[in-house]
Amino acid sequence: MSTALKEFVKSLRRLPRIIILDIDCTLWPFWVDTHVSPPFKSDGNGGATDRYGFKIKLYKEIRSIFDDLKQLGIPIAAASRTEDPAASRELLGVLGIDKCFQQLEIFPNRKFAHFDNIRKASGVSYTDMLFFDDEERNIHDISTLGVTCVLIDEDDGLDYKILRSGFDAFNKD
Repeated sequence: MSTALKEFVKSLRRLPRIIILDIDCTLWPFWVDTHVSPPFKSDGNGGATDRYGFKIKLYKEIRSIFDDLKQLGIPIAAASRTEDPAASRELLGVLGIDKCFQQLEIFPNRKFAHFDNIRKASGVSYTDMLFFDDEERNIHDISTLGVTCVLIDEDDGLDYKILRSGFDAFNKD
């Protein structure tokens, strides 16, 4: 973990007990159910290709963010409302990041059901959760539960700047 992130985390009153991430346009720059086609194949360099040779890469800072969250002891869950859950799960596995998640809630539906499942399985209250998503409708819905929600730019995905803004938002009363 970088010294800057360590110092930043030390300055916080509290950390979330779980971080929930959307997948599409949060981890990678597309929607699995409309932009890529399984089966997926690892490219051997941390990326993958789809059935037609489309090159798939995670956003630049995802792997290091996952490593840092693990060092901080903060579990990660996924909440994705994709129409192709099998393809999402396959791609997470091919990219080797499926094991980074404590829980995968990937199915078509409003995200209330995803969060209810995460709350029940983790035992973490909504007010101790931090959620990142690129869709304003999901942020609006889930914020009504008391979850701290951060809207991310789908062109940039999750990065350290957004992660830090999420930690800041989580620490505001």
